[in-house]
Amino acid sequence: MSALSDYGRPGDEGYENRTPLFESNSPALKFKVYAKCSTTKARASTMVLPHYTARTPMFMPVGTMGTMKGITTKQLEELDCHVILGNTYHLGNRPGKDLLDKAGGLHKFMNWSRGMLTDSGGFQMVSLLKLAKITEEGVEFRNPHDDSLMMLTPEMSIELQNSIGADIMMQLDDVVSSLTTGPRVEEAMHRSIRWLDRCIAAHKNPDRQNLFPIVQGGLDIKLRTCSARALSERDSPGYAIGGLSGGEAKDQFWRMVSLSTDILPENKPRYCMGVGYAEDLVVCSALGVDMYDCVFPTRTARFGNALTMSGSLSLKSGKYAKDFTPISKDCDCPTCKTYTRAYLTTVVAKENVGCHLISVHNIAFQMQLMRSIRRAILHDDFPNFVRRFMSIRFGNTVPLWIINALKSVNIDLTVADESGYLATSIDSDFKK
Repeated sequence: MSALSDYGRPGDEGYENRTPLFESNSPALKFKVYAKCSTTKARASTMVLPHYTARTPMFMPVGTMGTMKGITTKQLEELDCHVILGNTYHLGNRPGKDLLDKAGGLHKFMNWSRGMLTDSGGFQMVSLLKLAKITEEGVEFRNPHDDSLMMLTPEMSIELQNSIGADIMMQLDDVVSSLTTGPRVEEAMHRSIRWLDRCIAAHKNPDRQNLFPIVQGGLDIKLRTCSARALSERDSPGYAIGGLSGGEAKDQFWRMVSLSTDILPENKPRYCMGVGYAEDLVVCSALGVDMYDCVFPTRTARFGNALTMSGSLSLKSGKYAKDFTPISKDCDCPTCKTYTRAYLTTVVAKENVGCHLISVHNIAFQMQLMRSIRRAILHDDFPNFVRRFMSIRFGNTVPLWIINALKSVNIDLTVADESGYLATSIDSDFKK
């Protein structure tokens, strides 16, 4: 393929007429790996869920309370979203379990016919920590909506998620910040395993909903190894890698991801929670991850930032006030087909439509990137794709953590390829 944009075009990605390399058949999830990169740990797969057949690696946009801000479910389908994410804690408060039961689940309530994943509410232990008290029974929250007390137990989390009806549910885990050290990390890891067993016992719909355990253990190699091995013994439909993307150094982040994918079953999907930056999606796919979610694409749109392969464009800055080109000439989303950077600069700070249009583009960008990754893996051209992506994203100076992570899976950016591209490292985690 002559250009990086060719990888992300809609259409045949290369799954057709292939025999799976390996697969798993859970009651509500059939996972088939059709291609593995001959250099890295990347793989391209399909995941047959009760509501949709998703292709991985994939990115899942986050609709906390059953909606992407300013975007309809029809638009999400047109943007090629396979699975979206909802938040059990917030959905349990509003619309609440009773209304969801009457509606027949969140799919019907929000008119979404494709895949859905719900988190357990456990992340609020970190984000709402001042409001939470953690015991062996569960997590006691002070509801920020009405100041009432709410006890979230493993059983309650599963009961709410059963009512929501998501294709994939997450166990309630004892979440600690990735910056936490000491005995609390080990306590949380072991408690998460105990809570997993309570979640499994409480799950009423294993024939139509999948329960994923979450690997914990912070940045401790022994603890994360112990967690991943213990969860693998439960023979779940898939597995998540949690407790990361919380401000830890990226060179620690990727090592915990890679350690987890080395241990988790090869024939099950692996989901790295809270990951959404383009470079993270590319690197973690090389490390063997299949699924991602993050609020980043839509949240950053609300600040007027549009995503491109070379980085974010700040459309609020005024820099593009006289630029009559689209956000990206290689993007075929409705925003790029119809509007210019100049127009978006005019409306982004004053009109809701500005946030809407940039959100549409940013989700389209994430979907295009994931199609690119899948197609490159299926054509066994993923190492070349990675090098082209990094050259566009960073030029000749790439963050050291990326160089280290890719070198661990046999892509050495410090050695020139056939085009002459090579990179030197910079110490910072990010390059603006």
